[in-house]
Amino acid sequence: MPPTARKARTYDPARTRAALTAQLGHVLGAAHGLTESQQMAPSGLPGWDVHTLVVHIARQLEAVARVVNAPAPARADLDLTTWARSTARIAGPLDADTREAAAATTDAAGRLEEAAHGLASVLDEAVAPERLVAITLGAMRSADFLVTRLVELVVHSDDLTRATGVPVPLERQAVAAVVRLLADTLAVAVPGNSVEVRVPPYAAVQCVPGPRHTRGTPPNVVETDPLTWIRLATGRTSWEDALASAAISASGERADLAPYLPLLG
Repeated sequence: MPPTARKARTYDPARTRAALTAQLGHVLGAAHGLTESQQMAPSGLPGWDVHTLVVHIARQLEAVARVVNAPAPARADLDLTTWARSTARIAGPLDADTREAAAATTDAAGRLEEAAHGLASVLDEAVAPERLVAITLGAMRSADFLVTRLVELVVHSDDLTRATGVPVPLERQAVAAVVRLLADTLAVAVPGNSVEVRVPPYAAVQCVPGPRHTRGTPPNVVETDPLTWIRLATGRTSWEDALASAAISASGERADLAPYLPLLG
């Protein structure tokens, strides 16, 4: 029998708004303090320096005001896990557009500050429960689009920390939302009940085709911490490296997620 369909997880718009605002504040603080040499340092993303990374973050936030101020679509055809699984489709054009924007921007932190003001100006409308927006990949609830901006902020906060040595704090609620979305994306992308993936304290999902577990300890279990899970799901670290460093525990003959990672393009 096919695995039981998962009920889509929902996210409280008020909590999303608070987490987004707080995480953006942390990124802004770090961006304004970057030295010229830190901005020129490799970001860890292929071909991008830290200046380009900050411009990319700004552009991801600029998108909120742009789509909220545009005409709303008639209906949504894109949910959060579909968004996550579709990002690879636009990775190439996004890379090219980001490089072009970075070359034309002299003050990345200033651009990020302007993006923050633009975001604040539309947040009341963006969190409206029935508000729909049209994005490159389709049409979705505006409140869900804000969750995708949380993914951008959390992932790139970690990128900034690792690239510059400047610790960018991660908001607990922001991390929780990102972990859950990425775990749900795995469960949708690789449906099944033979492996249980645990990311305490935020998420536990079952995935991978095979014998269904019904009681007791599952025979195939993967467990890791939230930040390692985010790095795995976004390609910042490999399954093999995470295993070698004991950042993951994996038991059972099916508990190998390497073929299914990363989840985001």
